[in-house]
Amino acid sequence: MKTALITGASSGIGAEFARQLAANKLDLVLVARSQDTLDHLAKELRQQHGIQADVIVQDLTEANASLSVAHQVEELGLVIDLLINNAGFGDYGPFAEGVLNRQTTMIQLNICALVELTHVFLPTMLERRQGGIINVASIAGFQPMPYWSVYAAAKACVLSFSEALWAEVKEKGVKVLALCPGPTESKFFEAAGVSNDSEMNSSLNQLDSVENVVKSALVALESGQPNTVTGGLMTQIIANLPRLLPRDVLVDLVEKQFRSS
Repeated sequence: MKTALITGASSGIGAEFARQLAANKLDLVLVARSQDTLDHLAKELRQQHGIQADVIVQDLTEANASLSVAHQVEELGLVIDLLINNAGFGDYGPFAEGVLNRQTTMIQLNICALVELTHVFLPTMLERRQGGIINVASIAGFQPMPYWSVYAAAKACVLSFSEALWAEVKEKGVKVLALCPGPTESKFFEAAGVSNDSEMNSSLNQLDSVENVVKSALVALESGQPNTVTGGLMTQIIANLPRLLPRDVLVDLVEKQFRSS
């Protein structure tokens, strides 16, 4: 039976990946900071689907976190067939007013941990000439986003990195996908500091379901696509606007959209 490792598996898109992959009879390694939440999810999936679900409690922003995860996987005697780099968070507001440590921690989690885990598990996939990697980017990665400056830049890095890897390994039996969701039903905006009654939040009221995001990602990975944008027509428009508008015009429009009232 194949095994998938999912970071940020305790909620949202990560937990939904766990549920859909368990239903497809993949064994799981669930990685996040919350022991109780992971244990509950692992128990649920074992009982419902008869799969093996192991838990690794790890803060991926810590030094050598990725090596620690790899060591624990090795101790479990597992080989990872599918790596899902989902862990990440955003932060909303003017960059100069933000907390510097939060910005650098965002870079560490959204970029560094993702790159490190990919570097840890990709070589074995290449040796076996089989495997898959899904890196969760965002439609924010397609253009600069004032008030989400570091987050959007991080997701642009994830998108570019993933597409480059896709080209490097596509003839070697390994599939790589950059998953680019639009606004999704999760705790993302709450964690990013967007109030429920803000004008920006109300403009994002057409949220895609995590079920649809994950289903679309698994179909795209299987078909060998380098990236997939999930959501409705608006997310497709947003992802393609950089091809149609001068960059200064586009960034100015985005600034007006996300400026706090």
